[in-house]
Amino acid sequence: MTRTILIVDDEKEITDLVEIYLKNEGFDVCKFYRADGVLDCVKNRHIDLAILDVMLPDKSGFDLLREIREQWFFPVIMLTAKIQDTDKITGLTLGADDYITKPFSPLELVARVKTQLRRSTMYNQSQPHENTQEEDIHIRGLLIERKSHKAFINGKELDLTPLEFDILWCLCTHQGEVVTSEKLFETVWGEKYYDSNNTVMAHIARLRSKMNDPARRPKYIKTIWGVGYTIE
Repeated sequence: MTRTILIVDDEKEITDLVEIYLKNEGFDVCKFYRADGVLDCVKNRHIDLAILDVMLPDKSGFDLLREIREQWFFPVIMLTAKIQDTDKITGLTLGADDYITKPFSPLELVARVKTQLRRSTMYNQSQPHENTQEEDIHIRGLLIERKSHKAFINGKELDLTPLEFDILWCLCTHQGEVVTSEKLFETVWGEKYYDSNNTVMAHIARLRSKMNDPARRPKYIKTIWGVGYTIE
C-alpha cells in the first residue's frame, strides 16, 4: 500500500524538491505552501505522516500541529530555520515526533520519514517491547491495556499519542527500576541516543501534563536527575 506524506512549507523550492525525493521513494505527496486547506486535506485523505514548517505565512506551524493533534496521531516532523532548543521542545511538547533544522539534506529527511513510519507500523501492529508481557498493568489507579493501547487513571481514559503510550508502557514494565533517558529513547524511538537530545524530556513533560502528575510532587513518573525516570 502506498503511503501518503503531507508537506506544508511556504518555501516552494524546498517543498517541490522534497516532493520529488519522496515520490522517487514511492510515496504519494500532498503539498501546501500555507496552512489554509491543510485540515480539510487531512479530513478527506488518509495521511501517514506530515512534514510541517514552523513559519507559515498564515498560521504558525505549532498552531497547525496543535489542531492536528486534537484528532489525528500520525507521525509529524517539524521543519524550522531556527536552532533554539526552546523551539524544538515546543514542537515536541505539542506532539511532534521529530524535528529537523534548515538547511537539511533531502536524503536525511527521507530517512527520518522512513524511521517514523517504521515506528508507527510497529505500534499499529502491537509488537511487544523488550521485557513486556501481553497483560494489563495496574499501578495506584493507573490502568494500562497493552492489547487495546489504552491507558486510564481512576477510570478516565488518557488521550495519549502512540509515543506517549509507548513511553508510559516502557516505564511501567520496569516499575521499581530507573530507566535511563538513553534506554527509554532507544527502546521507544528505536534510534541511537545523543546526550544533547531533549526529546525524552519534552515527551515526559507532555505525558505528565495529561496524567495531571506534577514534576515536583509526582504520583507516578519520578525524575532521577542525571539518570532518567522511574515509576515506583
